[in-house]
Amino acid sequence: MGELTEIYKQYADGVFKYLMVLCNNTDVAEELTQETFYQAVRSIDNYNGECKMSVWLCQIAKHTYYKYVDKQVKQPKQANAPNHVPSLESNLIENENKIALYRTIHLLEEPFKEIVLLRMLGGLSFKEIGEIHKKNENWARVSFYRAKLKLRERGILDEE
Repeated sequence: MGELTEIYKQYADGVFKYLMVLCNNTDVAEELTQETFYQAVRSIDNYNGECKMSVWLCQIAKHTYYKYVDKQVKQPKQANAPNHVPSLESNLIENENKIALYRTIHLLEEPFKEIVLLRMLGGLSFKEIGEIHKKNENWARVSFYRAKLKLRERGILDEE
């Protein structure tokens, strides 16, 4: 058991940082780090030393993260979940009057209209949107925020 404790002490921080890169959420990364080491303990007999221990643990962490993502995708959304903070995208998609929504988006001036559509329908990251417009990620993020303000002004979005 002492050897497992030493492995945890030596590699937990690296596994946590790796998971942070994948999920960008401290709470999820901490939970998945614990799950990674639980899975590692369960399958320690399968570790044959062909790769570094850190690589083996990160492989387990990656698979643990993928299982977590699959579970999140397959779980039905709970409307009244206590920590559920609806995103702009979910507010827009769940909006009862989608035609009015898209009409209002269509009336936005460029580049706001395109940015909202790329983000909502295309699912593009701010970095990708910035690259399309030959700008940086921050420009795309600020422009999207301004587009949200314009939609709120027109009564399409609720205050967050």
